[in-house]
Amino acid sequence: MTQQRLLPVSRRAFLAGGTALASGVLASPAILRAEPAAVKVGLIHPVTGFVAYNGQQSRLGATMAIDDLNKAGGIKSMGGARLDPLLGDSQSKVEVGVSEVEKMNEQGVAAYIGCFQSPVGIAASQAAAKYNTPFLIDVGASDLLVTRGLKNVFRLKPGFGVCVDQGMAALDALNKGANSMAKSAVIVHESGEFGTGTSKLLSSKLPSIGIQVKEVISHDNPTRNFDNIALRIRSLAPDLVMMSNYQNEYVLLARTLYQQKVNLAGFYSFLGGGFNYKFVKEMPDVSQYMMDTNHWFNPKSEKAQALKKRVEATKALFTYELYLSYSVVMLLADALEHAASADKEKLLAALSASTFKAELMPYGPTKFVNGQNQGGRAATLQSLKGDIEVIAPAEFASAKAVFPRPKFT
Repeated sequence: MTQQRLLPVSRRAFLAGGTALASGVLASPAILRAEPAAVKVGLIHPVTGFVAYNGQQSRLGATMAIDDLNKAGGIKSMGGARLDPLLGDSQSKVEVGVSEVEKMNEQGVAAYIGCFQSPVGIAASQAAAKYNTPFLIDVGASDLLVTRGLKNVFRLKPGFGVCVDQGMAALDALNKGANSMAKSAVIVHESGEFGTGTSKLLSSKLPSIGIQVKEVISHDNPTRNFDNIALRIRSLAPDLVMMSNYQNEYVLLARTLYQQKVNLAGFYSFLGGGFNYKFVKEMPDVSQYMMDTNHWFNPKSEKAQALKKRVEATKALFTYELYLSYSVVMLLADALEHAASADKEKLLAALSASTFKAELMPYGPTKFVNGQNQGGRAATLQSLKGDIEVIAPAEFASAKAVFPRPKFT
């Protein structure tokens, strides 16, 4: 038998080998430890169709928030579970929104976020209720979303009822400051649930602040020409035109009235779908002096300003759809942290008891009553010199309102 030669081993090599062995033994449990299951979140927005821009902005805000949460370590109470977005396109169609709910349910979704349009949100959240799955409304103004007794629906932002009340108070103060010179209005609204519901509220409340409604004009979605409506408004000669419609129609009507030089004391919209940075930057002359009561970020929030810079660095615009969707994802993440589980019953309980602080928004602490956050509020805005300024409430104001607007010459 040949005797095997033993080579001398240095102390350094022995220690190195021992350290490597120990590291391998200690590391093996980490290798075997399973990653926590991802929490699937269904994002349903109209990323194609006539409000595609708005839907794309909502999706951008939601996915940015999910990326930020995942990079920060996921849901800590669930072992660092990541959020996994399932992307759905409602195509601005109710039946497609419902179909997306059903499809995502089969994929094991823990919660839904959507849907920008109230009719789609109403139907989609009703479909989600069959499975007791939380449905968080990011954008959707109709109060029908939260008045149907559904226990799975939560809306962080205020609906059109609160927005109209707050906007009406701001308009009253503005008009009184101008010696109550505005005495009449024409309301123009899209014919869906959002515009119809808002116009009914306006019609019932404007007389209480001394403003007569001369006419209510509805239009279809989409509408490609507002020449006849502009002529009708000119013949009625109101002091105010009040609009509640989506992006394209809002901008087209404003542009048509500007081109026809229809003189008014003011354009004052409620939840105007086109009153945003896109409109103001692209059409500064058309938008100048227009006012809107809408969802807006808190201009005094450092986190809001930091997110605004990040968004604008990508050449995108910081529209309300974006930061509302971002905030709603953060609300869901906060509820998951408190529930320490994606179990639907536990998650619904955590949402119902939420005291989440929406730091991007001019809100108080979150408190849900029948699914509606009582801490949300709107802001009154005005387009001035190619920018959007907050003119009310006073504690968030960044500029003084110009009212009445200068007349065309």
